[in-house]
Amino acid sequence: MDGTRFNLPMTETEIPDYYEFLEISPQATQETIHRVYRYLATRYHPDSAGTGDLDKFAQLSAIYKVLSDPARRAEYNAQRATHPAAAQDPLSTTIDFMDQVEGDQNRRLAVLAILYYRRRMYPSDPEVSLPEIERRMGFPRDYLDFTTWYLTKKRFITRADNSDFTLTVEGVDFIETQRATVPLLDRLLTTGSHTGDKDARNQLPAWLPPPHSPSDLDLPAVV
Repeated sequence: MDGTRFNLPMTETEIPDYYEFLEISPQATQETIHRVYRYLATRYHPDSAGTGDLDKFAQLSAIYKVLSDPARRAEYNAQRATHPAAAQDPLSTTIDFMDQVEGDQNRRLAVLAILYYRRRMYPSDPEVSLPEIERRMGFPRDYLDFTTWYLTKKRFITRADNSDFTLTVEGVDFIETQRATVPLLDRLLTTGSHTGDKDARNQLPAWLPPPHSPSDLDLPAVV
């Protein structure tokens, strides 16, 4: 099997999650794998202006060689089932969630990206618990109350009786229509909810209001 790596090197007890890289379910069909590969290959190809990424293209090619071969995919699935995936650093290591002006804006984008990723990967099981959001963001839940309240009131997310969160249709539409204009959101979705691009964090648009401007709290309606 190819020794493809993500953020951390593989050890004897962890392997990278190829399905997470492709943002697909482990139960995805070969047709789905091929379709997603073609889409990402076009995006990451070094000749693609603005989105080309040689390292990700090489990772993608190596992953596709494994998952497109039934025998190699079965071998990988067996290893994946018995070994934990390589851990990722929490988002708080690269994104400022505490800044008074930008912190809550960044939290909203991060929560939306996490829920969008989950819904795309597991459409039949799209819920994400608060502890999982807390772990992924590396941020205490006490500071997420306003964020989740706001996104719920905007109907971008819903909260079940068991406190699990789910992205709504309105949330999906918002993400997909705004992704191209919000650099941080695009990087969160493109890089598995990780970004270290300071310039991207400084280019948040005016429609993501600071937490202390009540008159400007509403995001624009999705049309």
